[in-house]
Amino acid sequence: MPDTRVRALQLLTRRDYCRAELRARLAAEAESAEQLDAVLDTLEEQRLLSDPRYAAGRVAARAGRYGNARLRQELRQKGVGDEDIATVLPQGGDEGERCRAVWVRKFGVLPDSAEERARQMRFLQYRGFSGEAIRRVMSGADE
Repeated sequence: MPDTRVRALQLLTRRDYCRAELRARLAAEAESAEQLDAVLDTLEEQRLLSDPRYAAGRVAARAGRYGNARLRQELRQKGVGDEDIATVLPQGGDEGERCRAVWVRKFGVLPDSAEERARQMRFLQYRGFSGEAIRRVMSGADE
């Protein structure tokens, strides 16, 4: 048990992990699944491991470039629960404003043709912005 705990602490000193991600990382080194769960439970009790803190940090770091759908998808893939995701997504700020900022950095001018409009919209969709936020930016309503 001490070896798994030491390895977990070494990983957590570098960056935050969610429980599922840390569990997967330590699975090969642990003696048993029960022992690994006990170590992770202890770390959570000591507030060294926290899914909400991990999710908040991830949203804060990536909200300037991505929309809520993309952030939600990334957090789910990492193993963060839906209730934690719903709690931290509003901390990223208004999705419409973030969408506008990304659009201004990338394009800056409204499209002249239907092809260019479609290209800009696809770019924003890929970044995970909602259809409503994209429509507001493309209509110029946020100017």
